[in-house]
Amino acid sequence: MKRAVTIVTGYLGSGKTTLLTHLLKEEPGGRTAVLVNEFGEVGLDHHLLRRIDEHTRLLSGGCLCCSVREDLIRELKDLLDRSQRGELPDLERVVIETSGLADPAPILFTVMTDPVLQHHYRIEHVLATVDAVNAGLHLDRHPETKKQITAADKLVVTKTDMVTDEAREELVRELARLNPTAPIVFSDNGRTDWDLLFSQEVPIASGALAADRERPVPGPESAHSREAAHSLSVTFDRPIDWNAFGMWLSLLLHSCGENVMRVKGLLDVGERGPVLLNGVQHIIHPPEHLPAWPKQVEPRSHVVFIMKSIDPEQLMQSLEAFQHMMDAKARLTALNIIRHA
Repeated sequence: MKRAVTIVTGYLGSGKTTLLTHLLKEEPGGRTAVLVNEFGEVGLDHHLLRRIDEHTRLLSGGCLCCSVREDLIRELKDLLDRSQRGELPDLERVVIETSGLADPAPILFTVMTDPVLQHHYRIEHVLATVDAVNAGLHLDRHPETKKQITAADKLVVTKTDMVTDEAREELVRELARLNPTAPIVFSDNGRTDWDLLFSQEVPIASGALAADRERPVPGPESAHSREAAHSLSVTFDRPIDWNAFGMWLSLLLHSCGENVMRVKGLLDVGERGPVLLNGVQHIIHPPEHLPAWPKQVEPRSHVVFIMKSIDPEQLMQSLEAFQHMMDAKARLTALNIIRHA
């Protein structure tokens, strides 16, 4: 059995430790270990968490995405050894709390490519906390924030008790533009539901928020909204040629993976259930064949790309040409381009 790995990211002060502290109180059975990464030689967050979970470890002296990945590998292997020796017999999940300056993509790459870790761990979720009070400032001034948001499977908006309903709704619309595939949940004083965060749902959009994603965000442009970012949503009306699509996607990521900030989709490949596609920059999670289509999801291929400095029209032309060249049966029938310009 592979142990699940959940990465909790978010900019400095966005509430990661507070969220984890409350979640670990609610966790059923105490089956989670926590690795905390703090930028600096002296760490404090792990002391707050240690009161709740004795399996909390500190990784300090640098950022996980840069200088301490060897420490991460060593700690994950040590947890695995202890679990196999019976010291942690119930270990099911490892939560990695990144520093506020971390890019989650290299952390994903580390877990998914290490020859030992990839056989014993699987990426479960990437959760990004977003400070409802300071999100606009962080997005304007700190590019790490956008990387964290676009890499996430789920977004946790914190400090919602400190902003007006109007400000919260505007932030939700902005987050939905930046990451159309991530469900958005709210945390009041660090409290949210364990099952809500760690459920295995795989929607392409977050249901009730889908309509809001088509609405413009009111107010003046900000610096981050003027950057060359695009969200491209594609639907196919027939089963696609998985080999052709996989080859095309590999070529795309090889040539401009840093500018493909997120790709996520459910692909109809002619079987009973879809293939779950999930990637961040150069990194594609191992495709997962689901036994059936999720409820309330139309059984057609849906893929969402979040990109920067890539012309969506050129990407579509490339995809259409490659599908035609490989004699694929798929035909594009819906195209929705959302531009941030």
